[in-house]
Amino acid sequence: MREPTWWYENSPGATARLLAPAAALWGGLVRRRFARATPHRAPLPVICIGNFTAGGTGKTPLALKVAELIRGMGLACAFLSRGYGGRLAGPHWVDAERDRAKDVGDEPLLLAAAGPMLISRDRVAGARAIAARDITASGGGAAAVDLIIMDDGLQNPGLAKDLTIAIVDGARGIGNGCVIPAGPLRAPLDFQLDLVDAVVINRGSQAHGDASGSDFAARLRHDFEGPVLEARVVPAVDGAWLSAAPLVAFAGIGVPERFFATLAALGAEPVAKVAYPDHHAFTAADARHLLELARARNATLITTEKDRARLAGGEGALGELHRAAGALPIRLELDARDEGRLAALIEGAIGRRVQRSR
Repeated sequence: MREPTWWYENSPGATARLLAPAAALWGGLVRRRFARATPHRAPLPVICIGNFTAGGTGKTPLALKVAELIRGMGLACAFLSRGYGGRLAGPHWVDAERDRAKDVGDEPLLLAAAGPMLISRDRVAGARAIAARDITASGGGAAAVDLIIMDDGLQNPGLAKDLTIAIVDGARGIGNGCVIPAGPLRAPLDFQLDLVDAVVINRGSQAHGDASGSDFAARLRHDFEGPVLEARVVPAVDGAWLSAAPLVAFAGIGVPERFFATLAALGAEPVAKVAYPDHHAFTAADARHLLELARARNATLITTEKDRARLAGGEGALGELHRAAGALPIRLELDARDEGRLAALIEGAIGRRVQRSR
């Protein structure tokens, strides 16, 4: 579904105020769920990547960045996800070549291309499967790992975390500051801040020093005692060719405008931009529309890695769209100081777990 535009107004409007009682009920239910939970301590350290709001903020690129830092320490990690958008409950080891987004979700496919990836709606069962290298769940398994990276687990109280990092859209912040359904917050901000050890502000394709989102960053630094780091999105490959040919860009992610802004930062000016809801399940009609649009404009189709992953395995027009569309791989980049701080947080979490196990 598309998020309401009034979620991201500067302050609560009439609709948000009307929904305030429902938001208070939702926030109360979240608090109660955490209060009643007894978190399971997994055999391996768990690093959780999450966000405060509904919709996309850059969790997957951050998970990949954390995995990169872990490998740089000479350690191995596995990803754990609930497999949002997929129909398999798991535990299931994801095969990036054979599995399809309709079964495991789009984000797990991207993570599986970078390392062992297990989906499980029951996060505790998933953590146990990873720690045991359980090969009975899906006929495959992963090599021994040292840590678990839990994707999108901030609001899950079932699994104890050794380090929790939230990522925030630097341009949109937390919108009107209200809880679902009155606003985009998954729970009251003060409650969620108590759950995290660090916050990463995703500046998108903008430079680190851009003023966009600076007010929210200042607020975080005032209200939150932990580290507030800044990152930006950069292409993982040379994107010079993007400015040399007409493009039709399409995206079905949390904030399609972020993808279009990344293209613009690379000098691309698409002749058409088509936005879909987050995790959009493309139809044959969608595919035909995009293919005809590209043919009419004599343009190349370009999309995100997540969107192209959802097209894999499609037949007819969907298969044609998958073959015709290129994907722009991106990565999250921190400056040297903030990357060092992030690495120190990871090392500290590992150290605390080692001390606890002695």
